[in-house]
Amino acid sequence: MPFDELVFPEGLRLLARWQAGDAEARERLTEIFDAGLSGQLDEVFSRPAPQDAVNVCGSIDLLTLGIIFDLYGVTAEEFYKGDPERYVRAVMLNLKLLGMRKVYLSWPVYGFTAEALGQEMIYSDRFSPGTDPGVALVDADNWQDMPPLDVTTGIPRILDETLSCYRRLTGFKPVLHLSAPYSLAADIFGQEHLITALTKDPAFVERFLDHLSEVVLRPWIDHFFDQHPDGWVEFSDASGSPFFIGPGNCRDVAIGSIQRLVEGSRWGDRVYIANYRGDYVTRAKKREGSSRRRSSGATEPEAVSLDDLFELKNSVCRGYVIRLADDRIPMPFYVEKAIQRGIPLFAGIGATEIDRNSIADMEAAARDLEVMSGEYVDAVRTVANTISDDGYDGRVPPWPGTVYFEDVSAESSFQLIEVIVGTVLRDGAL
Repeated sequence: MPFDELVFPEGLRLLARWQAGDAEARERLTEIFDAGLSGQLDEVFSRPAPQDAVNVCGSIDLLTLGIIFDLYGVTAEEFYKGDPERYVRAVMLNLKLLGMRKVYLSWPVYGFTAEALGQEMIYSDRFSPGTDPGVALVDADNWQDMPPLDVTTGIPRILDETLSCYRRLTGFKPVLHLSAPYSLAADIFGQEHLITALTKDPAFVERFLDHLSEVVLRPWIDHFFDQHPDGWVEFSDASGSPFFIGPGNCRDVAIGSIQRLVEGSRWGDRVYIANYRGDYVTRAKKREGSSRRRSSGATEPEAVSLDDLFELKNSVCRGYVIRLADDRIPMPFYVEKAIQRGIPLFAGIGATEIDRNSIADMEAAARDLEVMSGEYVDAVRTVANTISDDGYDGRVPPWPGTVYFEDVSAESSFQLIEVIVGTVLRDGAL
């Protein structure tokens, strides 16, 4: 190994010193990134995650942006769109520094998917870009006039180059990460306008989402699979989650649009979505006297049970079960479901759980997270061992299951990340 910091926990401790403003740590980090970005460390990127232990990975592009901006002055727009090879190498190298042995390549998925259509964006120096909430790309009168997506220019071309570079440098099968129809609609139509339409005219929203599926997402996905038949497409749909639009609308509109997109396609289970969050809302009691009909005349969706919501989510993510921090349902529910279906388990660590600015007692948080991550490791390991005993052969990419950091940024606590990663590495053997 060319740098000691590419082995846990030295990289995390270097990052902690850099975060604290240590000049020597910044100089050392620059030395490592100079080597990594120039291609000197490419051989370490192609090492696969172990198949005999619980894995740990996460979405770390925000942290990587913060480092690259501090070390080289590269702004968000330059970092995400300027040089795909630099982007891939920077993220892969940062995973090594964090001690995460499983590779995951992400980008500003919501902003990028909307930007591909011409949506106005807001770019800053060191923060993830997002859509301009004051400028909607389409409205209720012109949404059907959206032209077909050009997959040869702009964001689609950047992602083509990024994923080709990723495949060349790592040898791993690429994953194209896109907004799901509901979240894409929210970004180009406006969140509040879409919620209003969902309340007053859900049939319109369904037509809108199906239009986006056919004009934007289906051609993009076909284009990707023409290049990478063995690749994967991951959708994200935070705006379509149960806690945001309710479990009934999540079932009927958000998940329904994806089911219709995938049904009868050549992609099969290679297109999936795993970030619907807020399972706990299925346990909320309906207010007494509430009507089954909205004042506008639109019928309110029927109630959705926790088991029903799980089945719906599993219908659009068949390869593994994931329990996110905002789901809040006890882990044994997900362990049982994963074992029943014979698929691995992912356990999510929320961004706020490792945010150094929102935690008053860091030592107490470290103790709590060590216990929690130990329970997560045990859950993932229990599922893997049980389904392995029942004949699972581990050929599906998520094997054997993962403790997953939902979002790591330059404001995350490296002390807490070290506790979690260390627990996984210490206790994760199958």
